[in-house]
Amino acid sequence: MTAPAGPSGRTLREREARAGLFLMSPTLVITLVVVVVPLLWAVMLAFQNVRLINIRRVGLFGRYTLENFAYVLAEPGFWSALANTLVYTVAGTVLSIGVGLAAALALRGAFPGRTLVRASILIPYVAPVVAVAFLWQVMLSPQYGIVNTWLGEPIAFLSQAEGAFLGVRVPVALLTVIAFEAWRYFPFAFLFILARLQALPPELDEAAVVDGATPTQRFRHVTLPQLWRVIALLSVLRFVFTFTKFDDVYLLTGGGAGTEVVAVRVYDFLTARDDLGASAAQAIVMAAVLVVFLVVYLRSFGGAEARR
Repeated sequence: MTAPAGPSGRTLREREARAGLFLMSPTLVITLVVVVVPLLWAVMLAFQNVRLINIRRVGLFGRYTLENFAYVLAEPGFWSALANTLVYTVAGTVLSIGVGLAAALALRGAFPGRTLVRASILIPYVAPVVAVAFLWQVMLSPQYGIVNTWLGEPIAFLSQAEGAFLGVRVPVALLTVIAFEAWRYFPFAFLFILARLQALPPELDEAAVVDGATPTQRFRHVTLPQLWRVIALLSVLRFVFTFTKFDDVYLLTGGGAGTEVVAVRVYDFLTARDDLGASAAQAIVMAAVLVVFLVVYLRSFGGAEARR
């Protein structure tokens, strides 16, 4: 049985589909203008020899080549920047989620001033990145920073590539920007995990207490299994956000002292060398690496979900 036709001769289903398309059209237009067109433009630039001096002569039917990709991959420093990006991304993601989990567990229960403490937790995340980066630069300054007043020997945390710690050479500046990443974005994980903790039925934890489970056992066998989906989602989000992160590293170190990541190289190619083609090619390579990691992760996580 078909729906009755309206005055325009269209059925109810057709009218609903037309209304839905009309309501979606503003979002589709914005997505097309803001996302799709710039992406296609970047891909086109990546396959052409484009610099600021000749960008007006670049068109859709220009001379396409793979020279930019060969140049970017063979350029000294690309693979080390990619390795720095992976280390920075993985370590920053793990630490931010770990600290967020610890903070959510600590502030889960009721205590006087809980709302104020929870609100203060969000300060690193909501504060302007320029302000907090400058704050860290002042705190870690080897000349007048408060952190170095607690140390016997001043350490240039943001300008020293390597240093000795317990007899082991460690990347000082890279570890510092990783610590900044964990400190700035752990409130993001804190919000997600705390919301999930508050939605857990209290009967599960009470039953474990009655059975004589220790706090560690309750966390491992009762609480943590309920948080895996949230942690998995946070891992994907933080990995994507951190892998493409530019402003934090650039404001702290400018990409120097062994902290150069691929996003900073894209910016340097664009501004210091005026090479739009190589900059776009490097951004495409960065996106391709990110897609590969996401596909591997989603397949692994999807397979684990399918086996449950």
